[in-house]
Amino acid sequence: MSAKRESKREAGQATRRETNHYMSIDGLTVHDPGDSGRPASDIALLLADAADGVEIGTAPYAEVVRGGRRRRGRRWAAASATALALVASAGTLAVTGLPAGGGSGDTSVATNPAPPPTPPGPDVRTPSRSVLASGTDHGKRWRVLVDLWDAPRTERQADTQLAAMRSFGQRPANVADAADLVGRSTYFVLRENGKAGTARVVSEGAFTDGPASSGEDIEAVAMPLMPGAKDAEGAQRLVVGRVALDARKVTCTWKDGTTTEVPSFFEAAGGATPTKSVDMGSENPLIRVVDGSPVAWFACVAPEGTAFKSVAVTK
Repeated sequence: MSAKRESKREAGQATRRETNHYMSIDGLTVHDPGDSGRPASDIALLLADAADGVEIGTAPYAEVVRGGRRRRGRRWAAASATALALVASAGTLAVTGLPAGGGSGDTSVATNPAPPPTPPGPDVRTPSRSVLASGTDHGKRWRVLVDLWDAPRTERQADTQLAAMRSFGQRPANVADAADLVGRSTYFVLRENGKAGTARVVSEGAFTDGPASSGEDIEAVAMPLMPGAKDAEGAQRLVVGRVALDARKVTCTWKDGTTTEVPSFFEAAGGATPTKSVDMGSENPLIRVVDGSPVAWFACVAPEGTAFKSVAVTK
């Protein structure tokens, strides 16, 4: 038995000698096959020498703290950005599906667009006023105006509008009660002579949802330019009318054979290739677009000494 123990002890020492041929100390490798039998004191000296070569300083506490704060700040920033994105999208996105039980299902996201803005209600208390034409005759200023009233939508609005029309001195014909105004836009043509505030209604009518004027459609009325004028032929010198929005020229013919042409702005500027500047002043005869009106308007005046004969869309 003792011989066997001795044999095992010698084998173990041989194994230890083989495995101690090299060692690594903080990156320093010692390899000396010939010194496998070196005593432990020599190995201790080698360890001490290796330790002397290592610089040991104070722990970098400040750097570690700053690094931790930076990582924590990045986590907070990422979480805040995600929360803001969810809040910003909450008003426009709605989740309509969740993943299936296994988590592999698709998520359906549907947009929820904002509702369209509510159109403003009609102004039933005040008409929209436009100046069609103006000038001077025998030293007196004159103007032709158009007052256009929005179509009321309800009987209550119609009641308010009818009262407002009366305050302006305007009374629509063929209106038995306020309910007749619902759904129709009423207009009044006024002639003003002399100073402002003297305008009087000379024509009136209404627009409904029927088909608009087109092509050579025209409606016109002739009247004296000045009330009580003593001109020839009863002084029917002023013509006011309505034409389709795409009309380009109206020609007024007078009893003495002369004519007055009233172009649209498009025509006056030179057509498809505009080359002329256009005077938009009310003293310059033009076919004019009135805000809110489904038709265009014009006015023309006969020279003194003659009167209205006919009028037509000529382009």
